Order: sequence, then structure tokens, then C-alpha cells
Amino acid sequence: MAETDIEELREERLKRLLPTGRGVWIPIDHGASDWPVDGLQDIGTLVEEITRGRGADAIVCHRGPLKSHYDNTHDNWRGGWVLHLSVSTRHSGDKAGWKVLAGEAVNVVVSAVERGATGVSVQVNLGDENESNMLATLASVADECQLLGVPLLGMMYPRGEYLKLMDGDDTNGVAHAARIGWEMGCDVVKVPWTGSIESFQKVTSSVPIPVLVSGGPKGNDFRDVIRMVRASMAAGGSGVCIGRQIFADEDSVARIAEIIEVVHGIPWDADGRFKFDSEEADELDDLYESFRNRLNKLD
Repeated sequence: MAETDIEELREERLKRLLPTGRGVWIPIDHGASDWPVDGLQDIGTLVEEITRGRGADAIVCHRGPLKSHYDNTHDNWRGGWVLHLSVSTRHSGDKAGWKVLAGEAVNVVVSAVERGATGVSVQVNLGDENESNMLATLASVADECQLLGVPLLGMMYPRGEYLKLMDGDDTNGVAHAARIGWEMGCDVVKVPWTGSIESFQKVTSSVPIPVLVSGGPKGNDFRDVIRMVRASMAAGGSGVCIGRQIFADEDSVARIAEIIEVVHGIPWDADGRFKFDSEEADELDDLYESFRNRLNKLD
């Protein structure tokens, strides 16, 4: 396949995962690292909920859920699967922070595509004593993705005991983590929230690729999540890659709809129906105009 064809294929796949240049991605890979995990007991039902209505733009998971539940998505779902290639468990002792490649770099990307994945992801924990191994893995997978036109998500976390922050780095290493992901060949990076719009702007401005914010531990008030997502978008973020805040919630469908409205600027209800703003549209013509203007944001 010609180089231009490969690049077009990569852009096409990336457009599926980031339809407006932004994306709502739901990772459900947590069951490999820990178990039990609230909300992941019934993956089939969860996948159905994640893809209901407009649905999330991507589901990030390991091989088993992709194989077993690929067909549990709604027929009209336009999103895609992202196969996570990194793994470690809570039983690894001092090496629990070392996310190893689950497979061989020369075939994991091909295998992911054959399984139906649109993209792949790799995790790197900066400051871990095995950071260099994770970076080498990321670069190797990036090379395979380049050959096959497959988008690569880098889950970049500055969290190891050897993390050495530079003076004045109020992002606590998050900006550097994003930068490393781009430098190593990622198409998208996922990073933690830095706590403020000002500091997160330093993260998004450090790379020319989309930056997705992670959700962190499950909280009690989903409004805090919405505030964080709004702030990250105001700082130049391109969406979210949030798991526990969604799948551990009693109404994951409604939570996804709320985040979609923030990320894409399109107010959809939990059933995927467009919500008109009655205050902005008192007449039928105004309703039509409001609807058209909202949809134009998807182009």
C-alpha cells in the first residue's frame, strides 16, 4: 500500500475516534490490573450502554472484552474500539508500575486490526524504575502503527518514585509526559488533570496532537467531573478518556450524554436525541436554525 494511502487510512481511523477533532473515550481495561472492579461485572451490558444513542467515540479495552463483546455495540454506533496493549497487575510487587507489552511489537498492531480495533494504546509511567522499557515499547508500537496506518494513544502518567520535576513545573510533570508521548510518535495522548486551566494550557500547548484528560478515582459528585472536563476543554483539551467515573456510575448512559455535550458542544439526551434550547428558539424557524447550527459543529 502506498505511503499516501496509509496516511489516508490513519486519518480516516482517527476521524472515527475523534469525529469533531475531539473525542469521548471510555476505557474499561481496569479489570486486568485489579479485580473486582465496580461496574465491570457485566461488560456486555456496559458496552450496550456506552454505545447507546450517539454513544462514546471509543472504547478502550484488552483483547478478551473486544473478542467477546465486539457485537454488543448498537448497530448505528459510529465509534471504534481501541485495543490496550499494556498490562501489569497489583500482584507484581515492586514492578506493578511496569506496564509491559502484552505481545510482540511486530504483530500486536496487526492482531489488533484483525480483531476489529480502530486504534491501539500503550501506557507509560514516567519516573518508574522501568520507564526506559516502557518508552522503548511505545516507540516500537509507534513504528508498527506508522506502517499500518493505525492511530496510537499514549497513556502518559508522571507517577513513579523517581519522577524528577523541573523547577517551576506547575503541571507536576504532566506537560513533559504529553510531550514524550508526541515525541515517541503518538497520535493522541491521555494525561491526568493538572488542577487548573492555566497549568493544563501548558500541557496542551506542549504538543500539536489531541490531549485527552483522564478521570481519576471515582468521586461522589459527577458535577465535579463535568467542571474538570469543561476546564480542560477551555485549556485546549480535545476530550476525555474517562473510565471509573462512567462505568461505576448508576446511570452511565446519562453521564456519557453529559460529557458529550461538553466535549462536542452538541446537546444530546441519553437516547441520542438532539435537545433544542427553548430559550434560544421560540419559533419553528428558530428551532431549525438552532438545530442546523449545532450540527455544523460536527463537520
